[in-house]
Amino acid sequence: MALSKIDLSNMVENDLAEGSQPLTIIENKINFRNIIINGDMSIAQRSTSVSSISSGTAYDTVDRFSRNIGSAGTWTISQSTTVPSGQGFAKSLKMDCTTANGSLSSNSEFVLRQNVEGQNLQYLKKGTSSAESLTLSFWVRSNKTGTYICELFDNDNTRQISKSYTISAADTWEKKTLTFAGDTSGAFGNDNGNSLTVGWWLVAGSDFTSGTLSTTWTSSTNANRVVGQVNLADSTSNEWYITGVQLEAGTSASDFEFLPVDVNLERCRRYCQTLVNTGQTHEPIGIGYVYNTSNFHVNAFLNPIMRTAPTISFASGSYYYVQQGGGDVTSNSLSLNQSSPQSFLMTVSGGTYSSAGTSGICFANNSSASVIYLAEL
Repeated sequence: MALSKIDLSNMVENDLAEGSQPLTIIENKINFRNIIINGDMSIAQRSTSVSSISSGTAYDTVDRFSRNIGSAGTWTISQSTTVPSGQGFAKSLKMDCTTANGSLSSNSEFVLRQNVEGQNLQYLKKGTSSAESLTLSFWVRSNKTGTYICELFDNDNTRQISKSYTISAADTWEKKTLTFAGDTSGAFGNDNGNSLTVGWWLVAGSDFTSGTLSTTWTSSTNANRVVGQVNLADSTSNEWYITGVQLEAGTSASDFEFLPVDVNLERCRRYCQTLVNTGQTHEPIGIGYVYNTSNFHVNAFLNPIMRTAPTISFASGSYYYVQQGGGDVTSNSLSLNQSSPQSFLMTVSGGTYSSAGTSGICFANNSSASVIYLAEL
């Protein structure tokens, strides 16, 4: 006969009372098997859309997913509501080509990436004879059919492995599953550094495509990394969507592991915490004190603790003000005085403040204000 929730709860209480190992109940089967954070694309702390992207490496919109682009056209990257029907997803990540490049340079590249801390990967036993295989699954859609490349890159040992997948039908959501064998060479560092990069290539020049695709783990050779990749940048009609990204140990894909939004956000905030981001006027930034007549200090604790001591990103301009004993002071400069994974001390300047030691509060002056703390990989 099936046990009720009450029966199971009594069993747990009895086990604990008798000092035995407690029974673990996971009603929704959540066990954090997904190595990818924010794979449902639901969290976007920085922005929901960024345009005119043509170069560099950056986190633009959806949390934990960065891009690296060079000589590969110009793009808009956005969080989209276009999703596969009936799969439980509400958001996707969209790449939209706005300026084409049909004649790629040898070093052209455009890759979407997620970086993973080594200390989160130790159970994979990489570098041993017991190394675990990894299975990557995701939903993808594009108007441009053809061959695309996914890559796992071991940053600790400069090793990589690539797998191809095919978008078969234009403008149709398709689920892809790729299995990568375990690597018996090169252990991941047991630390908070960037050990593994998961990459989805969209554009690749001949520097990355002129060899033979490395479908087994090997020391990285650029020419073998992205062989066969289509050029998604060859038309301004091209777009590419992805959601439901899951990377897990084993040789088969399980159903996507949906997490509660608060849990998902908390995991993202280890790497990015938004104090104010194009917020409303008078949105508080922090409580502090006048250090001297030119500088006001804001100090606070970070929640949760971040991966490492963060840096600060802020919109420059007269977008902030300090309310203190001598009246409101408009400010236009923020800087990070000190930081640790647990706390920060920020200096606000650009105005004349009252006498040292006077307390006050720093606010956003208008909707252009933005203060973001970053500890990304």
